[in-house]
Amino acid sequence: MSENNELDNKQRRAMGIILFYPIGILIVGVTLNYYVLEVTPYTVSLPTTESIRALVIAIILLIINHTWIMTSTELVRVRFKLYATPEEWATSGKREEDAPQTGIRELKRRHNAHHNTTENVVYFALLALIFAVSSPTPLAVQTWIIGFSVARPGYTFGYLSGRDGVRGLFMTLGLLAMYGIASHLLISIIL
Repeated sequence: MSENNELDNKQRRAMGIILFYPIGILIVGVTLNYYVLEVTPYTVSLPTTESIRALVIAIILLIINHTWIMTSTELVRVRFKLYATPEEWATSGKREEDAPQTGIRELKRRHNAHHNTTENVVYFALLALIFAVSSPTPLAVQTWIIGFSVARPGYTFGYLSGRDGVRGLFMTLGLLAMYGIASHLLISIIL
């Protein structure tokens, strides 16, 4: 019975952390925006040179990250003789159900990393474009836009290498950047 209670306590603690995690990151982002990054009232204008530079750096880093995931995925396919489509399986003369489980797990790891990256980059791109035309300070642009784009390759490294601590750290930094942009925009609209 005490073993079940211990499991329940661990589960409750984990659930509490999971529920507080995004709120904690949001609080950090709002605090940085309010006390360090100088939020000013929302003003639409052409992006500054700093904003364009940050967006270009971000795009290049995100393309490098995508290329890394794509290449890693294809290398796993080749290494374990896995195929992408039913037609490729048929042409190879092999059956998908006979594929090595290690290869399937590694391919799934890469697919999960790719899906997570795609999901996060979509929201980031929307936020970053609106942010770039909202007259943010150069420090805010560099912190949030470049911060996100540096966090994504770190996340990919942690995910692909199976280092959960590294993956978690960079996931937190990426979320902090997105929450930072979103809260900066919200604060600037309220001011």
